[in-house]
Amino acid sequence: MNNDQFYSRLPVNRIPLSDLLTEEHLFYKIPDNWYVIITDIKNSTAAVQSGLHETVNLIATGSIVAVLNISFKANITIPFFFGGDGATFIVPQVVKDAAIGALRLYKINTQKNFNIELRIGTMPVREIYEHGSELKVSKFSSSGNFSIPIILGDGLMYAEKLIKREDYQLPDPDLLEHELNLNGMQCRWDRIKPPENNYEVVTLIAIAADRVKQSEAYRKVIFHIDEIYGTPEKRQPISVSKLRLKGTFTKLGLEIRARFGEMKVFNLIRIWLTNSLGYLYFQTRNGKTYLNRLVEMSDTLVIDGKINTVITGTEKQRLLLQEALNTLETAGEILYAFYVSKESVMSCYVHDLKDDHIHFVDGAEGGYTKAAGVLKLKLRKGDFI
Repeated sequence: MNNDQFYSRLPVNRIPLSDLLTEEHLFYKIPDNWYVIITDIKNSTAAVQSGLHETVNLIATGSIVAVLNISFKANITIPFFFGGDGATFIVPQVVKDAAIGALRLYKINTQKNFNIELRIGTMPVREIYEHGSELKVSKFSSSGNFSIPIILGDGLMYAEKLIKREDYQLPDPDLLEHELNLNGMQCRWDRIKPPENNYEVVTLIAIAADRVKQSEAYRKVIFHIDEIYGTPEKRQPISVSKLRLKGTFTKLGLEIRARFGEMKVFNLIRIWLTNSLGYLYFQTRNGKTYLNRLVEMSDTLVIDGKINTVITGTEKQRLLLQEALNTLETAGEILYAFYVSKESVMSCYVHDLKDDHIHFVDGAEGGYTKAAGVLKLKLRKGDFI
């Protein structure tokens, strides 16, 4: 049975997320002939501590762009998840081989251009089910036309655990020639201050205990975030008034190296001129529409079997959330970790300026990577999951 359009055909749910998480009939089992693909930067914590957090984000974004350009060419929509130092995809067979081929090329480029190792792994969904793990998906939208996949089940965490093992071997490549297309990959926005002067940026990761119903644990976490920080619009760390394009060759050079390898003067000048003219474009009606859509289409919430989110608010709000999450953690329902910064960073995939652009957000200084490091320490203290 051809189910390549499985994800494309899923309905979009616009009910509150805390309600959606408990509506099991709105989650659909991923077809067992699909595949999970995972990219991950090896030793990302050390890279972030060395000040390479924006490079780490950009490399993760590049892996998403490479796969999305392939799925776009095949006219197939796939669920994908940005993780700060890597990404996860769930794809049909028709996309899988080309995606792995492109990522192999991207891995070579990343090693050559940045001396950073990008790990790539894949696992059949069927193997996840045979292990006894679950993998269900729903589409969610809180506003406008931008929707995200919501995953329940431990399937992606199981796949990630095996793929990150030192003895994991990526299956032998097929004999087809592949291409790496990074068109649309952009890293042109400078660090972004929160919308209010007394606000901070919180990068939060929460996971449920395997003895607790995942949907119920996450419903409680989302409820507390909603209650303390307000609607997704109110806790959105990206605002039009705080957006600033990068204005120096040095800052723009990172995107050039990721996309083209060695520094190409022509491309650098072209992007610098584009950015310079961008200030004029963003004063036009179309430009203002793009900026408003950019905020709407900023990917600040990822639920891939765990909750990953970047939010903004006051220190008082963060302390209240910490108190609520501590109660859940003490009760053995969740483990969580967060990192607090004064800015967020954003990398982008811009297929077109009108409707097809996605913006990946992380806390400055490697928010997701640093929060994940704290969470790993908590996990090591006991057999929690």
